[in-house]
Amino acid sequence: MARRSCDGSGLLDAFRAAVGNLEDHVDEINSLNVYPVPDGDTGSNMFATVKAALDEAEAVAGQPADRIAAAISFGALMGARGNSGVITSQIFRGMAEALGGKKRFNGLDLAHALSEGTKTAYAAVAKPVEGTILTVIREAAAGAVAAAERDDDIEAVLSATVAAAEKAVAKTPSLLAILREAGVVDSGGQGLYRLFHGALLHMSGGAPAPTRRRSATGPHPSTLVAHADEGFGYETMFLLQATGPQPLDVDAIRDHLESIGESVLVAGDGRALKVHVHNERPDLVVGYGLGLGTLSRISVENLDNQARDIREGHAAEFTGAPPTNQTEADETNGTGSAADLPALAVIAVTAGDGLAAIFRDFGVSSVVQGGQSANPSTGELLEAVGTVRAKEVLLLPNNPNVVLAARQVAAMTERPVQVVPTRNAAEGFAALLALDPGQDAAANVGPMTEAGRAIQTLVVTEAVRDATIGGRKVKKGQTIALDPDDGLVAVNGDRVKCVLAAMAALTPGFELVTLFYGDGADLAETEAMAKMIGTVLPGIEIEVRHGGQPFYRYLISAE
Repeated sequence: MARRSCDGSGLLDAFRAAVGNLEDHVDEINSLNVYPVPDGDTGSNMFATVKAALDEAEAVAGQPADRIAAAISFGALMGARGNSGVITSQIFRGMAEALGGKKRFNGLDLAHALSEGTKTAYAAVAKPVEGTILTVIREAAAGAVAAAERDDDIEAVLSATVAAAEKAVAKTPSLLAILREAGVVDSGGQGLYRLFHGALLHMSGGAPAPTRRRSATGPHPSTLVAHADEGFGYETMFLLQATGPQPLDVDAIRDHLESIGESVLVAGDGRALKVHVHNERPDLVVGYGLGLGTLSRISVENLDNQARDIREGHAAEFTGAPPTNQTEADETNGTGSAADLPALAVIAVTAGDGLAAIFRDFGVSSVVQGGQSANPSTGELLEAVGTVRAKEVLLLPNNPNVVLAARQVAAMTERPVQVVPTRNAAEGFAALLALDPGQDAAANVGPMTEAGRAIQTLVVTEAVRDATIGGRKVKKGQTIALDPDDGLVAVNGDRVKCVLAAMAALTPGFELVTLFYGDGADLAETEAMAKMIGTVLPGIEIEVRHGGQPFYRYLISAE
């Protein structure tokens, strides 16, 4: 029997199945990493993104289709991790906008939503590359439109979507040489196919029973801890969704909340917003929200009883000591005037306690833990931006797979946020040396980016599988050295020979080499490696630092 339309409950059920199917294939998707390094995380990132979307959608279960779609979009936006996760969130954003005002939708509506999701995803990427998840959503949407124009039965349209996605994934190696050389299909595209396939399995009655539920993210600090340095009173949070065709006025909502409270954070779009505010009258905040739309996930926390202890602990975590006098305390808890705010704050993303400590020594305002296989979500970066006290913010992603999420945050905040697209922690350190506190954030981006790219960097690890990179054969277990763009610089079964070959391949003219040692290395080994480098690069100063980075034995910089 043809299924002509789908309501909110049907959409939520299908999305549950889609998320469950992706979860069952996380390891498969992670294994499609182009490079034979031990940090494939596309599947993990996409699952974390859609799990956050599902959590938001579950909170509005029973609502019409457009409300469910808006919640999926908002949850994915806040939970987006990694480049594939961010692009997935943009697909959902475009789909939600297309379904706005629809209590039910048919096959033509679904096809149109997929087309709008495609446009939104392409617009989110500065230089779209074919042979990626973008190709898969574009061709899946085209398949959906062609099917819907013949028969708008929603199951038939979804079936055509899945078939087109599967075909597009299989074609990705022909479009992207690096995939063809590695002998894999695009991991993000495969993840998207698994989502569509899970929804189709459910709709056709063939979806498997839900399996284990892995944790999508690591332990998340309580919002109270995150905001305890911003004042007392009540902390009120909720999800606000528009009730009619008229979109929410984000700027007006933010302005009103700032007039009745402090530490205001309003994130989202005209369909759905996440609201956070501190004040003495949570009833006024909730009442205002009720006058604008539908509220869910309401949380009201009394900060008075715990805020001081948490604030001091939070301060100690970053500075090593609590405020020493009342003036410092006033500045920490946010009672100072806007004129007293520092002009600039820097937030750095990094993995490894040693690297984090170095960033703090540089004076960054906040360090967000994350990097390879643990990309921070858009929501976590947004929270970090919301907790620093400064008129403007500079974000150092220190990882190519965090740049899109960082730029997404920059587009969501009320204060100026600029992204310096650093590719690793060493580039982040070099960028900080070029920071001019007398200039605004925008003026600093160019010089800091140039400073980060002026140094040469390498990462050293072991290959986790046989592969071909740049026409060169790599065997599982060999040591490999890669440049910041994952280009193979050296490979050898002997670790020392690999590192020395990689150093010899660098452009001459540098005077200082720094070895940050991480997983698998220790101080004694690294010192010995430094001496070996010194024998082939006489006259070069060599420094050893503890990085603690996962997956990579060494991060090496030459400047």
